[in-house]
Amino acid sequence: MSFKKDVILLIKPYYWVNILMSISYILAKRAPMICNYLWTYLFNQADQCELDGRETEILFFLLIVVMIRTRKTGSVTMINYLTSSFTYTKIANLGLWFYSDIRLGLIYGVLFILVALLLPEPTYSGPENVVYFRTENGLDEELEKDKNVNWLVTFYTVWNPACVNFAPIYSELSAEYNLPNLKFGKVDIGRFPSVGKKHHVSDSSFSRQLPTVILFRNGKESVRRPYADAKGKLVKFFFSADNFKAAFDLNNLYKECKDNPLKAPKAISAAEKKKKN
Repeated sequence: MSFKKDVILLIKPYYWVNILMSISYILAKRAPMICNYLWTYLFNQADQCELDGRETEILFFLLIVVMIRTRKTGSVTMINYLTSSFTYTKIANLGLWFYSDIRLGLIYGVLFILVALLLPEPTYSGPENVVYFRTENGLDEELEKDKNVNWLVTFYTVWNPACVNFAPIYSELSAEYNLPNLKFGKVDIGRFPSVGKKHHVSDSSFSRQLPTVILFRNGKESVRRPYADAKGKLVKFFFSADNFKAAFDLNNLYKECKDNPLKAPKAISAAEKKKKN
C-alpha cells in the first residue's frame, strides 16, 4: 500500500482508537492537564506526573519487543507496523495502569476488552481475483487440468500476522495481473497441513515460511519465496508489492502470458458430433 492509502486508513476508528490506547499512559503522565486531573483531583496523589525507573524500564522493553516482533512478521508499511504493535503496546499499557493504580488498571482493562469486541481490524474489501482451494486435492487438480496456465499460489494460515499483512497486497496484485493463463490462488495449510507438507511449507507456530508463494509453470514449481539457500538456510523475504513483483518478474511474466494467450478450444462441427455419436 502507498503512504497515501495508509494515511486514509488511519481515519478508521480501529486505528485511531488503538493508537490512543497505545500511548494512553505516556500521554496521561506527560500531559500536565490530564495528569493533574487524574492523580491530583481524582485520586489525591501528588507528584505523579513523572515516569519512575520501573515505568521507564517497561517502556524501553516494550520498544525492543515491538521492533523485534514487527521485523519478524515482515511489516513493511506504516499500517503493518502499527497493527503488529498494537497488542504489545496495549498489554504494556495495561500493566502500567495497574502498576500506577489498580482502579485505573481495571478501567483500562474494560476498555481493552470492549475495543477488541467492538472494533475488529478492518479487512481488505477491494477487488481481487484469487482462487481459494478448499479441498486437499484442489491445487493438484488445477495444476493438472491445463499446464499452459501459470499459477501463483500463496500457502498461508489465518492466524499468522505476516499472512494477514500480505493478504491485501496479494489481492491487489491478483486484480491487476490476472489473465486466463496467469492465475492467483491461495491454500490454507492450517486447514490442510498435508498440502503444506507436500510442498515443503511448515505450518508450525514457529515457522518462518509463512506466507510462502510458489510460481508453478507447466504444472511444476518454478520460483518460491521465501526459499532455502544451498546450505538449507531460509532466506528471509519481505512481502511488499515491489519485492513480490521483482522476485517473480511479474511484469515480464504478465507480458509473456498476454502475448501468448490460451488457444480457444476447437469448435466441433455438427458432422463431427454426429460421427462421434
